[in-house]
Amino acid sequence: MPSWQAALHTWQTSVTESPVPSRVAVLEACLGLSGMLASIIGGQWRRAQGYINPFWLVLATNLVSALYAYVFVRESVQPDPSAKLFTTRHHKAVWHLYSTGGSSSEGGGRFHRCKLWLYTLCFFLVVTVHFGSRELYVLYELSSPLCWGPALIGYGSAAQHLAYLSSLLGLRIMQHCLEDSWVALVGLVSNIIGLLVVSVANTTQLMFTGYGLCFLFMASTPVLRSKLSKLVDPSEQGALFASVACVESLCFLAGSGVFNSLYPATLHFMKGFPFHFCRHHPPHPRWNNWDSAVFRPEERPRRLNSILT
Repeated sequence: MPSWQAALHTWQTSVTESPVPSRVAVLEACLGLSGMLASIIGGQWRRAQGYINPFWLVLATNLVSALYAYVFVRESVQPDPSAKLFTTRHHKAVWHLYSTGGSSSEGGGRFHRCKLWLYTLCFFLVVTVHFGSRELYVLYELSSPLCWGPALIGYGSAAQHLAYLSSLLGLRIMQHCLEDSWVALVGLVSNIIGLLVVSVANTTQLMFTGYGLCFLFMASTPVLRSKLSKLVDPSEQGALFASVACVESLCFLAGSGVFNSLYPATLHFMKGFPFHFCRHHPPHPRWNNWDSAVFRPEERPRRLNSILT
């Protein structure tokens, strides 16, 4: 899945004029729409026919998607007959990107490289929280006092995926009055408030309220992807999104390991404690001011004084 997303984001960047967050959010919203539809029909279908037929549908849709991409999606890169598939050049490109900041860092130097690392770290923390909390929702809903069945779990998953679409709509609206960094911050705040409500939810209505308050939680990741994409040259987009895909895989591993271990360890005093931990995990909002102060040399003295005071 991360490799597929990396290829998709790289292709989208190469065929558009500028990697604005709204275009990246459209891709995220497509994932949310498909997940929402699958969640709505999945619970009822599994109750009626079991688990085998849904897996056959997943296989068929993947084959149709691959066929569609092969037939209708045009190639955005001119094939190089001399290029090799198994070579260390790809790994060296990723190393060069993060050790020097890429070809576009000649004017920025160390600050440009630090900015690339900072956005990657922000992306790691945000996606780790997303993956880690998503692993716990079903366990949380199956246990007492909620005790949900397959149908309610499907509806809850659909409500969670609905946030992909609401985040896209909110992103487009907020871009008219806010900078991208503040849009990402609003998404983080929405996620924090929603996780707080989920952590104390003991009724179905309160649980769905928590899902509703997370309606902008996916607004931060498209902004971070776009900002990362803007930091590198078009020739380095492949190396960038390949490294982002590796970071996503690491996020899945870290989120699953940490939060799935934390949940049984804290059941005896607070079942929703992992969600409390999640809401303290994202980057601090003041990082937005630090980003502006450190990486804009002409504004650095004024911004640093405002942060320190």
